[in-house]
Amino acid sequence: MPLAVYVLGLSVFALGTSEFMITGLLPGMATDLGVSIPDTGLLISAFAIGMVVGAPLLAAGTLRLPRRTTLLALLVVFGASHVVGALAQGYALLFATRVLSAFACAGFWAVGAATTISLVPEQRRGRALAVLVGGLTVANIVGVPAGTFIGQHAGWRAAFWAVAALTAVAAVGVAALVPTTRAGTGAPRLRTELQLYRRPRVWLALGVIALCQAMIFATFSYLAPLLTETYGLPSSWVPGVLALFGVGALAGITLGGKLADARPFATLYGSVGLAVLALLVLAVTDDATVAVIAIIAFGAAGFAANPALNVRTYAVAGDAPTLVGASTTSAFNVGNTAGPWLGGLAIDAGLGFPSVAWVGAVLGAATLAALTLAAVVQRADDAKRVPVHV
Repeated sequence: MPLAVYVLGLSVFALGTSEFMITGLLPGMATDLGVSIPDTGLLISAFAIGMVVGAPLLAAGTLRLPRRTTLLALLVVFGASHVVGALAQGYALLFATRVLSAFACAGFWAVGAATTISLVPEQRRGRALAVLVGGLTVANIVGVPAGTFIGQHAGWRAAFWAVAALTAVAAVGVAALVPTTRAGTGAPRLRTELQLYRRPRVWLALGVIALCQAMIFATFSYLAPLLTETYGLPSSWVPGVLALFGVGALAGITLGGKLADARPFATLYGSVGLAVLALLVLAVTDDATVAVIAIIAFGAAGFAANPALNVRTYAVAGDAPTLVGASTTSAFNVGNTAGPWLGGLAIDAGLGFPSVAWVGAVLGAATLAALTLAAVVQRADDAKRVPVHV
């Protein structure tokens, strides 16, 4: 695997740490800024919305630039937004920096994914994308807890400074190790890439991504209260269980990366199916040990699907590597936003915390249904391309 792919994974580690660490910093940020915790929580929503909107806009807007130049510019913007955020004395300015950093993050994901697949042979795309996405998984295991720890002991601004420093390291790595690529051909290339959105198979692939991510985050977002309120675990155990979820996710994405290139559909059916089984166990058990085992299995199965989700989308995208990267980024973040919202609706309806596992299982079943439809459409398209011999 080219070293540049690991450098891009390191960059994603920095981006992912920033994206998710806000959750652990909310109380301190709310007190320091003089706003409510719900208002502070809108900083998370601002980032998610920025990701959904920013990915296609920045991907289209940077097609004329060499990819390494684009990646470096986005890292500079991302790091600078954290410096400004760390110095911000008011909520409005901090909110603006979160939106700006989300735009830069979304653009980096899109261009970074396109760069990654350009650095490896087609048969190794799944493994390369697993390394890239693995940066996000490691961020959940190491970066987010570290950022939360720094924020709790040195203030939330110190966590922002730490992300800025990590981003600077990633930028040096990109400048030194990611090869220079030629600029695009401008408008004709953009018109070519926009043809992506005329293909039903692309929309199906993006729909599968959104549903799969919603399945994961409908439950993952509420694991802490689920563990303490339903299974009776002390709150001090929650970070450890979340770390185990992350370890399972890292193992799953590693295995999924090895399987995705050869058998993407089989990998998706197997991983999503196992995730649904784990969710069903989580929904009905009242044993804490069984619940923890199910959570680890859920992390492994859910994230094992990730490389195959990416491989499938690139396979049906044809000659639109940049916009498909942007579109997958948006689809993942649609799922990241919809899943917690749907889980929250179930809790607000008085169904209890175990209901989020049922919501996740239903979303998993919908993912399998959408995947089956995608397989049927692909077989029909492939049959049309087979020449008829008389």
